[in-house]
Amino acid sequence: MEGTPYALDSTIIEMCLSLFKWANFEKGHSAIKIHTQLDLRGNIPSFFLITEAKIHDVNLLDVLEYEEGAYYIMDRGYYDFARLYKIHKQKSFFIIRAKKGILWKRLYSKKVDKLTGLICDQIIKLNNFYSKKYYPDKLRRVKYYDHKTNKHYVYLTNNFDLDAIVIADLYKHRWQIELFFKWIKQHLHINTFWGTSKNAVKTQICIAISAFLLVVIMKMKMNINRSIYEILQILSVSLFEKTPINTLLSEFDLQNFEDHAQKRLFSLDF
Repeated sequence: MEGTPYALDSTIIEMCLSLFKWANFEKGHSAIKIHTQLDLRGNIPSFFLITEAKIHDVNLLDVLEYEEGAYYIMDRGYYDFARLYKIHKQKSFFIIRAKKGILWKRLYSKKVDKLTGLICDQIIKLNNFYSKKYYPDKLRRVKYYDHKTNKHYVYLTNNFDLDAIVIADLYKHRWQIELFFKWIKQHLHINTFWGTSKNAVKTQICIAISAFLLVVIMKMKMNINRSIYEILQILSVSLFEKTPINTLLSEFDLQNFEDHAQKRLFSLDF
């Protein structure tokens, strides 16, 4: 597989309605949404868009610039045949989990190894008036049984060359974007905002994600044997150090620092 695999998804950050009225989401709640394209080669964001939470996920497909030969892996929130056909016309590939109830006809089937969890690998055409109007070309339908989750999954794709099991494996890797969202919420402090305007919120999120990207690039370029979280912790308490950064990161005793910080907090409480 030569093309870059990307996972598309979004996450919602809830906020106080009295302070962020411009982000009104539901009754009594405000929230924003971070739409993200995650490069699965390194699990880092290559594009993100910050909107009000009420903006539907599928709108991200209207602003992306598609790479020829790349793979865009999506859940059912991006289900729109006109937009999927746009990806197809750009000579890019999509893998999306199919919704129930779509009308289609089978053109022919490929053999599958059912020991891998594959149930069928079919070439189909859509059979609904509007669906086939928006996506007139054939599609590939792959059905897969995941033994770990005990669930059946059906995927649609415009790629006819990859092995069916690779299609299923690529969709499994989409969950890396869920882990990314969980990580940034826990470690980049984007649940509390210093400003209340739309620009202030967007600026803080952009700075946080930029800091994450810089640390990831530094970790890769310098081959640092520490986690991203550890690097962020060390940098946060060493901003004015004159020690070369590779020396600082390799010699810093994070365990002693954490023990000292906990003792300080304990003494402050009493």
